Amino acid sequence: MFIIVIGIAILIAGFVLSKQDHPHARFGVTVRIAGIMIIVLGGFTSMFKTIGAGQVGVKTLFGKVDDDVLYSGLNIVNPLVEITSFDVKTQNYTMSAVHDEGMKSGDDAIRVLSADGLEVTIDLSVLFKVSASQAPEILRQIGDDYLDKIVRPVARTAIRDNAVSYEAVALYSIKRQEFQDRIFRTINRSFAKRGLVLEQLLVRNVTLPESVKKTIESKINAEQDAQKMIFVLQKEKQEAERKRVEAQGIADYQKILSTGLSDKQLQYEAIKAQKEIALSPNSKIIIMGNSKGTPVLINGN
Repeated sequence: MFIIVIGIAILIAGFVLSKQDHPHARFGVTVRIAGIMIIVLGGFTSMFKTIGAGQVGVKTLFGKVDDDVLYSGLNIVNPLVEITSFDVKTQNYTMSAVHDEGMKSGDDAIRVLSADGLEVTIDLSVLFKVSASQAPEILRQIGDDYLDKIVRPVARTAIRDNAVSYEAVALYSIKRQEFQDRIFRTINRSFAKRGLVLEQLLVRNVTLPESVKKTIESKINAEQDAQKMIFVLQKEKQEAERKRVEAQGIADYQKILSTGLSDKQLQYEAIKAQKEIALSPNSKIIIMGNSKGTPVLINGN
């Protein structure tokens, strides 16, 4: 388009130069021919528009947006139209408290009030893309700066509007997935009306107030102490049961010994003990009693 404008200017200059009574008037025809050639060259080059991969082009002629979309590749168009490119690949818009992690530098996290009146800080990532067929309508109604006009304000508003239905601790733990699904539906409805497709929503981090974090930590420590005490009590109970069983066994054994051993059994046990002593490598002196008595160990080394 710029080359065509230059060619038109040169062509006009050639006509003006030809009408003047001037020594250079003879160059008027040459200037006009040059202007025409530049216009033809500009028109030829402007007819071919290349759209990059993952993009679509929207044509605008004198402010009027054409509904036909140019897709990636080489396209032949009216040389006078202007092409606005839209990225139709998946885009990521992140709002985070971590510096230089989000789309805007500094702390860009979303601060909301929960149902119990506490301020909760939320990091959010929005994965979306532009609907190719809706690109002309986006340019017509919104422009090409849809990130600041639609994506950012819609996402932040959805977070704030839905967070008030949950308590702070619930957002942090058991209700987190439910909260994420709820804001996904809210944002998806708003995006669909404006030619954007919401693919995924990620609640990346939920930061509770310091006082709430300390309360949770205290509760967790108390629960851990309680679990530890239960373990100790169970161990002591098992040890007490073991000792009871052991004592009962000893009592039963003593009862058996006191009521069930005969002289023959005692004599048999004495003979076994005598045999073990005799087989021992240590020196010893044994005084043997009568056949019914037990041996007496006088000296054993």
